[in-house]
Formats: sequence, C-alpha cells, structure tokens
Amino acid sequence: MKNYFDFTLTGKKFLPLWLVFWFLVVLPYGFSVKMLTDVDKGGSSSHLYSFLLVGVMIVALFISFFIIKITIEGVNYSSRQVRFEGKFGTYLGKSALGVFLSIITLTIYMAWFIKDITRFFINKSSLNDSNFEFHGKGGKLFLLLLVSLYLPIILLSVVIRILSININQNFIHSYIYQVVTMIILIPYLYLLYKWMVNISFKEYQLKWQTEIGPSCVKIGIEMLLIIVTLGIYMPLGYLKLYKYFAEKTIAESEDKTLRFGFELDAKGDFLFIWGQLLLTLVTVGIYYPWAYSKIGKRILGKTYIENI
Repeated sequence: MKNYFDFTLTGKKFLPLWLVFWFLVVLPYGFSVKMLTDVDKGGSSSHLYSFLLVGVMIVALFISFFIIKITIEGVNYSSRQVRFEGKFGTYLGKSALGVFLSIITLTIYMAWFIKDITRFFINKSSLNDSNFEFHGKGGKLFLLLLVSLYLPIILLSVVIRILSININQNFIHSYIYQVVTMIILIPYLYLLYKWMVNISFKEYQLKWQTEIGPSCVKIGIEMLLIIVTLGIYMPLGYLKLYKYFAEKTIAESEDKTLRFGFELDAKGDFLFIWGQLLLTLVTVGIYYPWAYSKIGKRILGKTYIENI
C-alpha cells in the first residue's frame, strides 16, 4: 500500500514573506551587482556596494529561516502535518557564529556550519509527535568538500592558468574551465546529498541504496541534456533525478523496510512546471509564491512510501 505526501502551503500564505524577501534581498542584490559591474568598467570605489552585497546576503540568511519554516510545516504525510519547533533566536545565534567562524578560518569551518544548520532544521521537525534526527558529521563533510570540491577546483585553476600563458584566446580556457567544473560538481553533488541522507525517525534509518558510478552517470546525462537544450529540459531533468534517487531511498528498521517512490508524468509535469515558471517571469517574480506552492504540491503529491 502506498502512502502519499502532500504540500499544503498556499501562495497567499507565502506572499507576505516573499514580498519582504523581494524588496530586502532580490532588488538590493540586483542593484549591488549592477553597481559593482559598473565600477569594474571604471568609476568610484566598490567598497560601498560590496558592503551592500554582504548585507543583503546576511538579510537573506535570516529571512531563509521563515521560508524554510513554512515549507516544512506545509509538508503532510498520510494526512499528518510535519511540525517545526525551532526558534528564530537559536537559528540567529548558530548563523552568526557559523558565519564568523567560517570567515576567520577562511571557510574551513563551513562544513561544521552546514552540519549545525542542517541538524537544527531536521531535529526540530516532527511527525505525529516524534522528532527526526540528523546524524551527519562535520568532519566527514569537510573531507568530502576537500577531496571532491576544493582540491579539484584548485588543481583545475592552476592548470587553466598555465594553459592561459600559452593560449591567447581567453574564451577557450574559460570554456574548458566551465566544462571541467561542471564535471567536478557531479560527484560532489552526489556525495553531498548522500551525506545529508543520514536521518532517523523512530526505529527507522533513512538510507540511499546507490553506487557512485551509476549515480554520477545518471546525473551527468541529465546535466548534459539541460545544457544542450539551453535549459529548456531543466524541469524534466530535475524530476528524473528526483525519481531516480527517490526510488533508491529506503527507511529500514530491524523488521521492516519502507521504500520511497515518485510517479512521474514526464509530459504533464514538464509542461506544468514550465507554465508556473513562465507566469513567475512575466509577473517579475510576484507570482513566485503560487508557483512554489503549486509545484511543491504536484511533486510531493506524487511522492509516496510503501512496504517492501
């Protein structure tokens, strides 16, 4: 028997928070980026606009708490609502400390910052009065970032710089850099999400039954199709990856195993999501709360758990 999820957040409920985010984050961010671009072409000092950009990012970090909160509380499973009991003050303290330590350690602390924030949101969420628990370790995430992201990017930058000495056409090594960076991101994304799928609920442990080779090939194929179609394929690419990994996710206890799944309607889902995205574009982002809630409801409404 399949038990389905649901998403009950409405665009009307999300709209006030989105308008705050739009005016305090989206517009100032666009303004600061434009000003920094103009400064690079010649002009006054960029310090003011750099500070504005940092300020916008900090505000975005704070508002994100409320967006994540209403998103979590919009999730239902088998007609039961997921509840979130995290406090903004606690989140504020963790974020301020995490940003400060990440800066003074030159981003080395970032892995532990990500772990703390992930654990905060998961451990403060509950279903039917039982809390979820996140077991990911900061040290493991740091090694993952170091081996699959930092070192490859540093090595790539050195190689590209050496090539640029011998190649006068900047667009060539710029193109090579972008292509190789995307290839590097494939195993990084896989390992990052595998690290995050380390959650327990009651007697169940959430697990990914995946192998890095086939999974990276799957991610690579979908990314390639997105690139060659100039982004048109993007909604379907993401949904196919969602279905692929959902069906490889299990919740296991000593005497029972539950499997996740997703019922993909390739054509219908593709057209529906593009319709929502286009409405968001033509309304200059004002429609986004409704797009967010409707896409979430369509995807979660076809996501299920069943006994195996």
